[in-house]
Amino acid sequence: MVVKTKKKVAPKKKAAKPKSRKPAFGGYAINFAGRTETIEHVFGKKPIPPSEMTKKIWAFIKSEHLSNR
Repeated sequence: MVVKTKKKVAPKKKAAKPKSRKPAFGGYAINFAGRTETIEHVFGKKPIPPSEMTKKIWAFIKSEHLSNR
């Protein structure tokens, strides 16, 4: 004869509410209008992984002051 037992379940805790609300993150506004650079100029001619592309595009944005921050 097999006896089934119920699994013990921990009582759910209520989520703690933040005491002060922070303003929502609005992100960046980046404007590439009127740019004459090519993809090869920004990334180079060799294949690169996506993580390296992200680093290079942000370096380009910061060096050219294309963001609103």
